[in-house]
Amino acid sequence: MKHIKLVFILFILAHQLVAQGNNPVKYNRIKVDGIASVVGDYVILDSDIDKAIVEMQSQGMSTKNISRCEFLGKLMEDKLYAHHAIQDSLEVRDEEIYDYVDQSISYFTDQLGSIEKVLEFYKKSDEQSFRDELYQINKVQKLSSMMQSKIIEDIEITPEEVRSFFQSIPKKDLPTFGTELEISQIVLEPKISEEEKKRIIDQLRSFKADVEEKGLSFASKAILYSQDPGSRSSGGKYTLHRKKPRMVKEFRDVAFSMQEGQISEPFKTDFGWHIIMVDRIRGQEIDVRHILLTPKVSDQQLNDSKNLLDTIRVRILDNEISFADAALQFSSESETRFNGGVIINPVTGDKRFELTKMDPVLYNQIRDLKDDEISVPLLDEDRSGLKKYKILKVTNRFEEHLADYSQDYVKIKELALKEKQIKTIKKWMSEKIIMTYISLNKDFNDCEFSYNWRKK
Repeated sequence: MKHIKLVFILFILAHQLVAQGNNPVKYNRIKVDGIASVVGDYVILDSDIDKAIVEMQSQGMSTKNISRCEFLGKLMEDKLYAHHAIQDSLEVRDEEIYDYVDQSISYFTDQLGSIEKVLEFYKKSDEQSFRDELYQINKVQKLSSMMQSKIIEDIEITPEEVRSFFQSIPKKDLPTFGTELEISQIVLEPKISEEEKKRIIDQLRSFKADVEEKGLSFASKAILYSQDPGSRSSGGKYTLHRKKPRMVKEFRDVAFSMQEGQISEPFKTDFGWHIIMVDRIRGQEIDVRHILLTPKVSDQQLNDSKNLLDTIRVRILDNEISFADAALQFSSESETRFNGGVIINPVTGDKRFELTKMDPVLYNQIRDLKDDEISVPLLDEDRSGLKKYKILKVTNRFEEHLADYSQDYVKIKELALKEKQIKTIKKWMSEKIIMTYISLNKDFNDCEFSYNWRKK
């Protein structure tokens, strides 16, 4: 998912930069770029609106029914966020932005073959000016994102607010939720030898010593040795938030117990063994880097796990033991073993998986299962290369239906929270517009904006 997001951001940046490099020059006449608006410390040019239009069209979306006024309004909102992020002392480290720039340059170079071809394609005279431009784009985007997160980070919603929200929806407007499943699993990891476990722990401790005692780079170690493909290219970096669980519990517990600059001892999760370094603590958020190593497993060890899981499956089918009790007694996966093997949807935090939005791998594993049927042992390999066997069971099925308060409370709560967040952002916008210097070009006097940019 992270890689998809990175590619999407780079795609947007590419079109911004192309637009910046394609201002036509004819007969030695140069058109002076007009100022559309000023928001705080930021200037929005007429060409910025043109670039926003090109950007949207390049993504295959129609701009036919979207006016230049609406594009300008969105740009002004983004600049207002970024301006007040600076006013509120939200800091973006240069190192972080330069990391993004390096990733962008690397991506562009991979796509086009050489840095010379990249500069030619984006109409840039030299690499340094190209990097400077990327830096400014990334910095504004990061500041805007941080400000939006700060506005809503402490917003919570009570059960009474959820009930009031649901009751306010006219029956004809109630949302329809698609077919959903609750899925349980029992996972068996191959037994790892003590020698292999010691080898991994010793290697992680040597990385820790190299950083602490020799001053070597933790990020470089992660790039060279980590077996986590989701973070390896960025030096093992993740940003964690206390109220938005992202990693497994063991990982979060270690990360949030540490001080800035500290490196953990090796510890185990369902993905392998890790060490973590805390880069920075920002209130509820922390930036960490980690190195993941997964144990080497022989074919014989894998086969032993499969055979044991097959035996467990037969015992469940013969009613000698329930699926939930078998999960508690035998499963290697700490995230599911204590709740009967039920898998938690990582996107919603709920137990249910909507069929149309389910991970394709999981969907293919359960699509032919009838309710309460148990799959044969399936070989599972995570992104880090760790292999294990598992059996799956569809424990509950909810057919497509209109929203029901009791049955769909988690989803309704999410909708209610989103509405409250939107209202909070609108209130913030209205207040900040009044107290911020804003200038609007007279060419846009006839625009009807969502917010009171003219301060009437």
